[in-house]
Amino acid sequence: QVQLVESGGGLVQAGGSLRLSCTASGDIFRIGRMDWYRQAPGNERELVASIFTSGDTDYADSVKGRFTISRDNAKNTEYLQMNSLRPEDTAVYICGARIQRAAGIAYSNYWGQGTQVTVSS
Repeated sequence: QVQLVESGGGLVQAGGSLRLSCTASGDIFRIGRMDWYRQAPGNERELVASIFTSGDTDYADSVKGRFTISRDNAKNTEYLQMNSLRPEDTAVYICGARIQRAAGIAYSNYWGQGTQVTVSS
C-alpha cells in the first residue's frame, strides 16, 4: 500500500506564510512528478504546482511568485511554501504523486486526504 499524508495547514492572516508537507509511505520504489492541488467549496480542483524529477516546476498563474514547491527524495516528501497568502487562497490543499511501487512496474497516481488552509482578512 501507498499513503500520502499532508501536514502544515491551519489558520493564518492575510500576508502570512505557511509551509505544507506531504510524506509518502508504504511500498515505494521511486516517485516521479509530485503535485499540490487545492479545492475550495463550490470550485473545481485546481492544480497549484508541480515538481518533476528534474527539479523543474510549474505553477498556476494565481500563485506564481508567492508559492514554491520543492521535494526531498530521500524523505519521500514534497513541500509547498506559501507566502503572501490571500483570503482567496483558502482551500483544502491536496498533495499528489506518481509512484512506482517496484522496478519495472508502471507509475500510478496517489493523493492525500488534504489539509485545510484558511486565510483570514
